[in-house]
Amino acid sequence: MSRMTPFASPLLLGFDAMEKTLERLGKGSDGYPPYNIERIKKTAGDEPREDECDLLRITLAVAGFSEAELEVMTEENQLIIRGRQAEQNERDYLYRGIAARQFQRIFVLADGMQVSGASLKNGLLSIDLIRPEPERVVRKINISVSQ
Repeated sequence: MSRMTPFASPLLLGFDAMEKTLERLGKGSDGYPPYNIERIKKTAGDEPREDECDLLRITLAVAGFSEAELEVMTEENQLIIRGRQAEQNERDYLYRGIAARQFQRIFVLADGMQVSGASLKNGLLSIDLIRPEPERVVRKINISVSQ
């Protein structure tokens, strides 16, 4: 028996990469570190511009991580955030409730999304994303006639 997917339709040409991305996302992760994704609203004084774009912010709770222990990078259409804390063996813990835990969080970005910056404040890593409005391209395709 073969598996039918929504992308198997002959009308959806070239969407096989999207299908693989959705399969990878479906495998899930452990939920660490927790994060928020928010749309940044324009302030009342902002006027609409022609080059208007969506502004998004991803905020991850990374308490205990320093800037040197965090890595934010993009690879193809993915935003990859990694945290690696060095194990501190010289401490003698009576109770250890805060683990020195590594993590990797991957967000798949839509075409055209760009990372505009990242900041670390009060244990929260904020990554700002923009998506400029794509240009609408209309192109007429000439039909050749052969005899």
